[in-house]
Amino acid sequence: MPNIMSEDSRISRKTLSMIILVVCIFIVLLYNLPGSRKPGETESGPLVVPENTTGQAVNHLDLESIEHIEKATKKSHKVRIESWNTPKGARVLYVQAAEIPMLDVRVVFDAGAARDGSLPGVAKLTNAMLTEGAGVADVDEIARHFEGLGADISTESYRDMALVSLRTLSDPQYRDEALSLFYDVVAQPTFPDNSLNRLRSKMQLSLQHEQQSPGALAQKAFFENLYGSAPYSSPPNGTELSLEAINEGALEDFHKKYYVASNMVVAIIGAIDRTDAELIASQLDKQLPAGQPAPPLGRIEALSAPADQHIHFPSSQTHIMVGGVGIKRGDPDWYAISVGNEILGGGGFSSRLNQVIRQDKGLAYSVYSHFTPMAAEGPFFVNLQTRADQTNEALKLLDTTLSDFVNNGPTDAELADAKRNLLGSFPLQTASNSNIAQYLGMIGFYNLPLSYLEKYPAAIEKVTKDDIKKAFQRVVHPNALLTITAGQADAEQDDSLGDGKP
Repeated sequence: MPNIMSEDSRISRKTLSMIILVVCIFIVLLYNLPGSRKPGETESGPLVVPENTTGQAVNHLDLESIEHIEKATKKSHKVRIESWNTPKGARVLYVQAAEIPMLDVRVVFDAGAARDGSLPGVAKLTNAMLTEGAGVADVDEIARHFEGLGADISTESYRDMALVSLRTLSDPQYRDEALSLFYDVVAQPTFPDNSLNRLRSKMQLSLQHEQQSPGALAQKAFFENLYGSAPYSSPPNGTELSLEAINEGALEDFHKKYYVASNMVVAIIGAIDRTDAELIASQLDKQLPAGQPAPPLGRIEALSAPADQHIHFPSSQTHIMVGGVGIKRGDPDWYAISVGNEILGGGGFSSRLNQVIRQDKGLAYSVYSHFTPMAAEGPFFVNLQTRADQTNEALKLLDTTLSDFVNNGPTDAELADAKRNLLGSFPLQTASNSNIAQYLGMIGFYNLPLSYLEKYPAAIEKVTKDDIKKAFQRVVHPNALLTITAGQADAEQDDSLGDGKP
């Protein structure tokens, strides 16, 4: 790990940082002068640069200011993705974006909760521990060093994947030191006992909070019932027993098995050239063992019959989740499913479920539908909250609305509105480096075509009513769905929604 900067070094870097910032602001202001805009580009609002009123290091504010510049100049642009593999088997996706002097590096491992095995929570805890100690640096030194360089590091863990992300200035004197420590965080975590105990206690507290949340209880029961013994049933936050069993050795074993080059995707976007991007990927490749890629997850079979569970909870509302097994990433019907879900329940107030259940009947405080395509078949579900005494009426209306949509598909007006919404919001999703980095990680992890972003608008525009109808009839089976309710129960619910055990 590089040495912590001296005070003289900090002062000189502050001066250079201010020069970089002033140049960036001048370029942005010049670019936005009347008549200087390229055809098809639109003005995105005034530039706002925060004043240094916090007493923090100026170079940290520089990164925040550059992020303000990025937001102020958001515009849709084509994303040219380059890709290659490292000698040890990591996949690299790189986009050069020279407009802003920033660099985003996103490292993705097939190391999510689906890989927990017999220790639920070990994936999330391993990922969270990466920044608690690395190389010769402890958690405080890591935090101070990244802050002093004006860099941000973050970790995230999901059911499919685990991430480590770095955002830094692209100037080599900032970038190189930030990357050096970043490599240590990814490849050489120390898993100190005091941090393990603290984070374990935090996760145990989260489990206690889940017991006080009917929504969290419903979601946990939904995944457990839907996936049974399959990997996606593992609760990402673990269990009381599993968290107590996770020790330093368990974290080291998990890291050694899954945080390896052949199990890694590296997403890079920023103001660096291909040579520098190759060097970054090469350094990550060298620091990690080759290892083995995680084995594919098995196919998840759809439910063959309806199932339900009611969780008694002292609440004036009932939280409801109804759904089943959905689709994998890369499913050829994804675009039809995406447009169809926008119509059914993903489009906010304009969706059919919201119109029928919330606006027409007043039976729900909120209602939405969602598909989560994953490495194996992810879930499809409808989520809503309603007054306890309206639970059965809401469930019946949900069933008839969903069945009608599956059997008959959308209207012409619904299809046009959904396409307009999806296509109208899409450019904003590729208007910042951080958003593109997320897409690069997704494309690499799920082995999607490099043309995914380029072809998305045309693929959405091409979807027909018949495409949606066929896709939903293949994937969604209204007569074989899982229903989870959490809340008060009336007599009718007690007869129809299971034994009442969590």
